[in-house]
Amino acid sequence: MRRLRQLAERTPATRERYADLLRALAITMVVLGHWGVTVIGYDRAGRPAGHSALGDLPWAWPLTWVAQVIPVFFLVGGYANAASLTARRRRGGTATGWLVDRSARLARPTTALLLVLAAGAGVATLRGADPVEVRTVVWFATIPLWFLVAYLIVVPLTPPMYALHRRFGLAVPLVLVGLVALGDLGRIWGPVGLATGNYVFGWLAVHQLGFAWYDSRTRGRAPGEPAAPRGLRRRRLPLSRAAGTALLTGGLVAVVLLTVVGPYPVAMLNVPGERLDNAAPPSLALLAVATAQLGLILLLREPAGRWLRRSGPWQATIAVNAVVLTVFLWHLTAAVLLVGLLDALGALPTPPVGSAAWWGWRVPWLLALAVVLAALVAVFGPIEARTRRPPAAGPAGDGARRLRTALAVLGYAGLVAGLLLNSLTRKTAPEPLGVPAPALVAYLAGAGVLRLLRSGWGSRG
Repeated sequence: MRRLRQLAERTPATRERYADLLRALAITMVVLGHWGVTVIGYDRAGRPAGHSALGDLPWAWPLTWVAQVIPVFFLVGGYANAASLTARRRRGGTATGWLVDRSARLARPTTALLLVLAAGAGVATLRGADPVEVRTVVWFATIPLWFLVAYLIVVPLTPPMYALHRRFGLAVPLVLVGLVALGDLGRIWGPVGLATGNYVFGWLAVHQLGFAWYDSRTRGRAPGEPAAPRGLRRRRLPLSRAAGTALLTGGLVAVVLLTVVGPYPVAMLNVPGERLDNAAPPSLALLAVATAQLGLILLLREPAGRWLRRSGPWQATIAVNAVVLTVFLWHLTAAVLLVGLLDALGALPTPPVGSAAWWGWRVPWLLALAVVLAALVAVFGPIEARTRRPPAAGPAGDGARRLRTALAVLGYAGLVAGLLLNSLTRKTAPEPLGVPAPALVAYLAGAGVLRLLRSGWGSRG
């Protein structure tokens, strides 16, 4: 507690505490949403199996307009990435140095998850477990990694995309929205492959708005810098209540038209049997929801900011953010462990979805999961919380700088390739380690390269 008080007292007056609160709330809602809609039953072989309850609860689909908060995370990510990149450059650092340092907070907790799961799966296989069952369990535990695939692409693109933002402002996300619309046309009328880019374009569009939010917090301009452009090329996000009301209203109208009248599903989360998935890849309907969420965020900004000036709420926000990625990465592993324990004890409830027993089981289910996750965070949270900024790299020649940049890009590419390969491998594949060996090798190679660069290797010519 004393450490939290010290961190709270050292918080600069200029820090946008609201962004930290939104990050903590977004991940908390993702965790509670996944836990809350999970239906546990038994398959034909008598093994525990899980699926989403949304297919059985169509009345709850509009609630996903609030529950789908991954856009909020990308919005806050854009703000945080712009702020940290700008601060790094003010200290005389480079975009490559920023990119290498940024990898620590993302890669360390993820590496811990993958290694622990692979080790556990390997032990289970050696003890005679079916590699298909091993893969199914690990597949479920690694579902959160699909989100990191997109984010680990967006982060390395931050330096060039922020440069585009400084030049073209809000016109950049509008162009990205147009590309998402083009991809949606491919999904609806073909070719379907046209929508592949939406996995990047959709999240980049929201990420760019985070840049605009950051720029709206800055005042004045550097000597010799031209005046801020107006119109679509403006770089600052309007933060007024009027802007919030307009975005909230416009976003809600758009999402109703796109889902109720148009061809998009109402649910913003995956529903088995629906022709389209609004989140994979991001669709126009999801971006409309993101617009409405942004409007609500602006409307709540001032009261939330006043609330966060109090010591208690701000300390709680700091505490959650210190382990926020760990919470996200391990929350489905907590579900796997709890289901396995209850099944072994013969005490796993499997009431029908929507029944009184199912609703009654929600509260003890969430509380039990929270206890298991708290234990996991106590063990693995320090890996994330103790991540320190590496020492600044010394002066380097042009050749060394180019080499570090190339290796940093290759490192991130390894992380993305490994996580993407794991996500694309079917859950019924026979994998003795749970994670496909090529995926594990690619990921660890990328993480190793970035770890080597963070140690200062190649920083001098």
